[in-house]
Amino acid sequence: MQADMQQAQEAVQEALAFAKSLGASAAECGLSQSRGLSVDSRLGEVETVEFNQDGSLGITVYRGHCKGAAATADLKPDAVKAAVSKANEIARFTSEDPYSGLADKALMADDYPELGLYFDANMDPEYAIEQTKRCEQAALDQDPRIVNSDGANYSSHAGFRVYGNSHGFIGSYMSSRQSLSCVLIGKEGDVMERDYAYTLARNPDLLQSPQQVAAAAVEATVSRLGARSLDTCKVPVLFHSDVAHGLFGHLVAAISGGSLYRKSSYLLDRLGTKVLPDWLTISEDPHVQGGLASSAFDHEGVRTEPREIVTNGELNSYLLTSYASRKMGMQPTGHAGGIHNWYVQHSGLDLDALCKKMGRGLLVTELMGQGVNIVTGDYSRGAAGFWVENGEIQYPVSEVTIAGNLDHMLQNLVAVGSDIDPRHGIQTGSVLVEQMSIAGN
Repeated sequence: MQADMQQAQEAVQEALAFAKSLGASAAECGLSQSRGLSVDSRLGEVETVEFNQDGSLGITVYRGHCKGAAATADLKPDAVKAAVSKANEIARFTSEDPYSGLADKALMADDYPELGLYFDANMDPEYAIEQTKRCEQAALDQDPRIVNSDGANYSSHAGFRVYGNSHGFIGSYMSSRQSLSCVLIGKEGDVMERDYAYTLARNPDLLQSPQQVAAAAVEATVSRLGARSLDTCKVPVLFHSDVAHGLFGHLVAAISGGSLYRKSSYLLDRLGTKVLPDWLTISEDPHVQGGLASSAFDHEGVRTEPREIVTNGELNSYLLTSYASRKMGMQPTGHAGGIHNWYVQHSGLDLDALCKKMGRGLLVTELMGQGVNIVTGDYSRGAAGFWVENGEIQYPVSEVTIAGNLDHMLQNLVAVGSDIDPRHGIQTGSVLVEQMSIAGN
């Protein structure tokens, strides 16, 4: 793969040189390639074995402030030249946009660290099949209430990305990711429920064993049996760590440049104001070795830097690409392509302690639907989980809707748990919200 990446760097350099020869004032080019294996098995039978090898090159050409873009999956020299020519032709006919262009040269990550994002992994289909079968069988053998399965999946992918632009910057890195998952169906009486568990890591040595994934899937599935709805009420809501990262994902959307310069965010003009409780800090570290969301430079070649997004509840930084930063008269923050390893400060309480702190309310373990309005902050989603009374889980809950307003919810968080889920770019424990409306019976 190292040799392939070297060839890709040469292809990017050739594309940029060709763009310059066509009279482009500036150009940028990104090339990515990946290969991988995915295996699905169900009830001991192999359903699919898929190998994939993908690659694409995207070129953006600027003629002054006029921009043209094209892409090709064919990486042969003639095809790459054709894509560059097409991008250049498009740039001749697009309207001028004074905010378009490359990020400033001074912001390029000319000297960036190696972050250890690539690990060799077993892509032998026999090994993958063994992993899925062992996981599923361990689950089926564990509890008689597990009566069926939607299957197990093993996935292993590796690849690289190369980015270069006419500032003379060219950067590249390799990365890998593996996962194992299992989906089960449980039955008690005439009622059936479905749930799953999974493990994910860059380093295959950090994956949970098939037996561990099976045990987690069984526990999640059988715990849902006997679920009931609730009467409509207003109570505290505890978002389990499996889903809590989504709350802060909405915060990401609200402070991203695209939402802000379009004036479609409830956090417009809120920089330097309180958006979380004053005991809560969110830090970002793009340079964590082997981190799932680590990156030494963003999709525009801008160097990434550790920063505190929120300090003691106060919003310190928006998330800006070069285009958004020009529109807003600010500096880019290195977030073209997304965020980089967010760490949400916790309160030192595990899940049991959070339930006790809540006393009476709803523990949410599953969310459904997309009922979140970033413009107004209105929040309404289907949910399932467990009813908590006197600090103890009483019974499973389904078919309810939780509703509130993100601004109020986030500013009135009661606690963040220490039960951190490491499988996401936003690493947080369970999150206790002061109060939400529950719509049920």
